[in-house]
Amino acid sequence: MRWSDPLWWTVGNWAGRLLCLGAGQSARIAVFGVSEAGAADLARALAAPDLGAAVRGWPGAFGVVRAVDGRVEVLADAVGTVPVYWTRTATGVVWSTHARALAALAGDGPDPAWLAAYLRDQRVPAARSAFAHVHRVPPGHRLVLTERGASVSPWWSAPAPGPYMGAVARLRTALTGAVRVRTGAGEPVSTDLAGMDSTTLTVLAERYGPVTGITAHPRGVTAGGDLDFARTLTLPQLTRRTFELTGRHLPFAEAELPATDQPPLSAHLWAMFSAQLAAGLPVHLTGDGGDHLFQPAPTHLADLVAHGRLLRAARDAGQWARLRRISPVPLLRDAFARDVAVLAASGAGATAPWLTPGTACHRDPVDRNAAAALTDSLRAAARRAQADTELAASAGVELHNPYHDAAVLDAVLAARSWERVSSTRYKPLLVDAFGDLLPARHRARTTKGTFETSFHTGVRARLPHLLDHCDGHLAALGLIRPERLRAALHRAALGARTPWRALLAVYGAEIWLRAVGNAPAPTWTVLTPARRTP
Repeated sequence: MRWSDPLWWTVGNWAGRLLCLGAGQSARIAVFGVSEAGAADLARALAAPDLGAAVRGWPGAFGVVRAVDGRVEVLADAVGTVPVYWTRTATGVVWSTHARALAALAGDGPDPAWLAAYLRDQRVPAARSAFAHVHRVPPGHRLVLTERGASVSPWWSAPAPGPYMGAVARLRTALTGAVRVRTGAGEPVSTDLAGMDSTTLTVLAERYGPVTGITAHPRGVTAGGDLDFARTLTLPQLTRRTFELTGRHLPFAEAELPATDQPPLSAHLWAMFSAQLAAGLPVHLTGDGGDHLFQPAPTHLADLVAHGRLLRAARDAGQWARLRRISPVPLLRDAFARDVAVLAASGAGATAPWLTPGTACHRDPVDRNAAAALTDSLRAAARRAQADTELAASAGVELHNPYHDAAVLDAVLAARSWERVSSTRYKPLLVDAFGDLLPARHRARTTKGTFETSFHTGVRARLPHLLDHCDGHLAALGLIRPERLRAALHRAALGARTPWRALLAVYGAEIWLRAVGNAPAPTWTVLTPARRTP
């Protein structure tokens, strides 16, 4: 128990940098997650009239709870890396960083409506959790608890864009801080040494201590792709290590999945993911989120039209379409209609044919600008990655995603949308901020590794197992058509073009439902808070 009035406690490993506590006269504050908050920072935040403004810009990924004179304020970070959930009980509102724990308290299971939205597009409503009657505080919002009840309101808004070079400098400061806060004590960490995003993290982490960079490659492949790029990076405190992928690591390989708060992004790769984590160190940094920040969908076309930059809009639409071998006409039509949501979904493909007509997709609306679309995209990525963080924790590994930090998002949004993307340069904002630290070959890179062939192989190897899943929980809930899903799996096994995003979503959701159903529910003990002394 951390506080007795109001009653607040932690379960599990919240030691060291993961929890900072402060107190004043009749007031308490705690920062949970990864931060550099010191005593002076906590004192300022404790006394600040606007808690959100006081903590905004701190490096790391964290939530904040402040209790003053019976009023409790809980801030969810702007990206959602550290989630905050809440539910109503007979004795009042209870909040937690784990939805499954609150579901056990509320006596409810997975929410079919949430699953329906997830299967359609994975960017589910921000205020809902995967469990019925367990609410989520949307990223960038605060939960306020008083004797009168609970309320949720925003505390974060996107920064106004400014000069491009100012955003470049801001990104360099923010991402460096995001890595420093996780490695500043000099403890050894491991990283994925592969694409530009993870390589940048490796370079930054090596400034503060030993780093083991892990590069995955198929068995028998000793050169090309990520392997060649990894060999060009030489740093005094860097140890390069390769991780050979064998048949045991194929997608969909059978492995017991721990129960998490929602379907994990890596459910289909858990056999590989868990083995790769075991090959690393207890603290591991990934480059997840980099693509969402630096290589987004062409939502900037709507901003260009809104600002009268029609020639630039036409040129960018043509170049973007040519690279993907599609017509630029629909892109320009959507840009002139300011239909950012449709532009954000460009390249996502049609709705999966195995979803039932009743599997409705209820999503939060996206504002008509590229900043809102980018924020929405990163938040969705962070939400899915949080379940992977839970998986890693079950294997004894602290998994961190520095690109999901709120300060990094603020830095990226400080540049105008059409300045932070390019049809001719790969991730220009990231290269301009950190290119001087990367080898020339990395700065010139325009592609990233892909393992799509292994997905077809994995389906062929595990086809009977996958077909068994077609008549599982999702079918019982009326969310999928088993016969159409089986047909899609047979086509994938033959090597046909496959809507992998949709297929992985349905596989992950089915595996997750089984894991949650098989895992013992968290238990609760009734505690009586201490009474205040008159």
